[in-house]
Amino acid sequence: MKIKAILGLAAVAAMSVGLTACGSANYKDGTYTGVSSVYDMDESGVDGYGEVTITIENGQVTECVFNTYESDGTLKDEEYGKQDGEVKNQDYYNKAQKALAGSNEYAKLFLETGDYHSFDAISGATISYNQFMDAVDDALSQAEE
Repeated sequence: MKIKAILGLAAVAAMSVGLTACGSANYKDGTYTGVSSVYDMDESGVDGYGEVTITIENGQVTECVFNTYESDGTLKDEEYGKQDGEVKNQDYYNKAQKALAGSNEYAKLFLETGDYHSFDAISGATISYNQFMDAVDDALSQAEE
Protein backbone atom coordinates (compact mmCIF):
# COMPACT_ATOMS: atom_id res chain seq x y z
CA MET A 1 0.00 0.00 0.00
CA LYS A 2 2.86 2.39 0.79
CA ILE A 3 4.31 1.84 -2.68
CA LYS A 4 1.03 2.86 -4.32
CA ALA A 5 0.86 6.01 -2.19
CA ILE A 6 4.45 6.91 -3.03
CA LEU A 7 3.90 6.26 -6.74
CA GLY A 8 0.72 8.34 -6.62
CA LEU A 9 2.54 11.24 -5.00
CA ALA A 10 5.36 10.93 -7.52
CA ALA A 11 2.87 11.05 -10.40
CA VAL A 12 1.20 14.16 -8.98
CA ALA A 13 4.59 15.81 -8.51
CA ALA A 14 5.65 14.94 -12.05
CA MET A 15 2.44 16.36 -13.48
CA SER A 16 2.82 19.61 -11.56
CA VAL A 17 6.40 19.98 -12.74
CA GLY A 18 5.24 19.41 -16.31
CA LEU A 19 2.58 22.08 -15.97
CA THR A 20 4.99 24.62 -14.53
CA ALA A 21 7.74 24.05 -17.10
CA CYS A 22 6.68 27.21 -18.84
CA GLY A 23 3.36 27.46 -17.13
CA SER A 24 0.32 25.84 -18.63
CA ALA A 25 0.02 28.62 -21.20
CA ASN A 26 0.39 28.23 -24.93
CA TYR A 27 3.03 30.41 -26.52
CA LYS A 28 3.08 32.12 -29.89
CA ASP A 29 6.10 31.53 -32.06
CA GLY A 30 8.44 34.50 -32.24
CA THR A 31 11.23 36.31 -30.44
CA TYR A 32 10.47 38.11 -27.20
CA THR A 33 12.57 40.32 -24.95
CA GLY A 34 11.87 40.58 -21.25
CA VAL A 35 13.44 42.92 -18.73
CA SER A 36 13.69 42.45 -14.97
CA SER A 37 13.01 45.05 -12.39
CA VAL A 38 16.01 47.20 -11.48
CA TYR A 39 17.94 46.17 -8.41
CA ASP A 40 19.22 49.26 -6.65
CA MET A 41 22.69 49.39 -5.17
CA ASP A 42 22.91 47.39 -1.96
CA GLU A 43 25.65 47.07 0.65
CA SER A 44 27.65 44.81 -1.67
CA GLY A 45 27.64 47.40 -4.44
CA VAL A 46 25.40 45.31 -6.70
CA ASP A 47 22.89 47.08 -8.89
CA GLY A 48 21.34 46.76 -12.31
CA TYR A 49 18.86 44.70 -14.25
CA GLY A 50 18.67 41.68 -16.50
CA GLU A 51 17.39 41.28 -20.03
CA VAL A 52 16.46 38.00 -21.69
CA THR A 53 15.66 37.34 -25.33
CA ILE A 54 13.88 34.08 -26.06
CA THR A 55 12.84 32.48 -29.32
CA ILE A 56 9.81 30.23 -29.38
CA GLU A 57 9.19 27.70 -32.15
CA ASN A 58 6.25 25.30 -32.13
CA GLY A 59 5.36 26.53 -28.65
CA GLN A 60 8.78 25.66 -27.19
CA VAL A 61 11.69 27.89 -26.21
CA THR A 62 14.50 27.11 -28.65
CA GLU A 63 16.89 29.98 -27.95
CA CYS A 64 17.62 32.04 -24.88
CA VAL A 65 20.14 34.85 -24.33
CA PHE A 66 20.53 36.54 -20.96
CA ASN A 67 22.56 39.67 -20.26
CA THR A 68 22.90 41.76 -17.15
CA TYR A 69 23.42 45.50 -17.07
CA GLU A 70 24.41 48.07 -14.52
CA SER A 71 21.71 50.63 -13.68
CA ASP A 72 23.21 53.09 -16.17
CA GLY A 73 22.80 50.55 -19.02
CA THR A 74 26.42 49.39 -19.13
CA LEU A 75 26.66 45.71 -20.09
CA LYS A 76 28.23 43.60 -17.37
CA ASP A 77 31.15 41.93 -19.16
CA GLU A 78 34.87 41.33 -18.55
CA GLU A 79 35.12 44.95 -17.41
CA TYR A 80 32.51 44.43 -14.70
CA GLY A 81 34.05 45.02 -11.28
CA LYS A 82 36.80 47.31 -12.53
CA GLN A 83 37.01 50.94 -11.49
CA ASP A 84 38.10 53.46 -14.11
CA GLY A 85 39.11 50.53 -16.33
CA GLU A 86 41.45 49.02 -13.72
CA VAL A 87 41.23 46.30 -11.12
CA LYS A 88 41.63 48.42 -8.00
CA ASN A 89 40.08 45.90 -5.64
CA GLN A 90 40.92 42.33 -6.66
CA ASP A 91 38.40 40.78 -4.25
CA TYR A 92 35.54 42.91 -5.60
CA TYR A 93 36.57 42.22 -9.21
CA ASN A 94 36.73 38.47 -8.54
CA LYS A 95 33.25 38.50 -6.97
CA ALA A 96 31.85 40.53 -9.86
CA GLN A 97 33.31 38.16 -12.43
CA LYS A 98 32.09 35.10 -10.48
CA ALA A 99 28.59 36.59 -10.49
CA LEU A 100 28.86 37.24 -14.22
CA ALA A 101 30.02 33.68 -14.92
CA GLY A 102 27.14 32.29 -12.89
CA SER A 103 24.59 34.50 -14.60
CA ASN A 104 25.84 33.29 -17.98
CA GLU A 105 24.73 29.76 -17.04
CA TYR A 106 21.04 30.55 -16.52
CA ALA A 107 20.06 30.67 -20.20
CA LYS A 108 21.90 27.38 -20.81
CA LEU A 109 20.15 25.72 -17.88
CA PHE A 110 16.77 26.93 -19.13
CA LEU A 111 17.39 25.46 -22.58
CA GLU A 112 18.72 22.19 -21.15
CA THR A 113 15.83 21.65 -18.75
CA GLY A 114 13.00 23.36 -20.63
CA ASP A 115 11.85 24.72 -17.28
CA TYR A 116 13.27 27.88 -15.78
CA HIS A 117 11.85 26.91 -12.38
CA SER A 118 13.71 23.60 -12.28
CA PHE A 119 17.11 24.91 -11.20
CA ASP A 120 18.36 26.96 -8.28
CA ALA A 121 20.50 30.04 -8.11
CA ILE A 122 24.21 29.57 -8.66
CA SER A 123 26.38 30.55 -5.72
CA GLY A 124 27.61 34.09 -6.20
CA ALA A 125 24.95 34.91 -8.82
CA THR A 126 21.75 35.03 -6.79
CA ILE A 127 20.74 38.55 -7.80
CA SER A 128 21.30 37.61 -11.45
CA TYR A 129 19.07 34.57 -10.86
CA ASN A 130 16.27 36.81 -9.60
CA GLN A 131 16.78 39.11 -12.59
CA PHE A 132 16.70 36.12 -14.94
CA MET A 133 13.45 34.84 -13.45
CA ASP A 134 11.84 38.30 -13.67
CA ALA A 135 12.98 38.79 -17.26
CA VAL A 136 11.79 35.34 -18.41
CA ASP A 137 8.42 35.94 -16.77
CA ASP A 138 8.19 39.22 -18.67
CA ALA A 139 9.16 37.65 -22.02
CA LEU A 140 6.82 34.68 -21.65
CA SER A 141 3.90 36.90 -20.67
CA GLN A 142 4.34 38.65 -24.03
CA ALA A 143 4.31 35.29 -25.82
CA GLU A 144 1.13 33.93 -24.23
CA GLU A 145 -1.73 33.22 -26.60
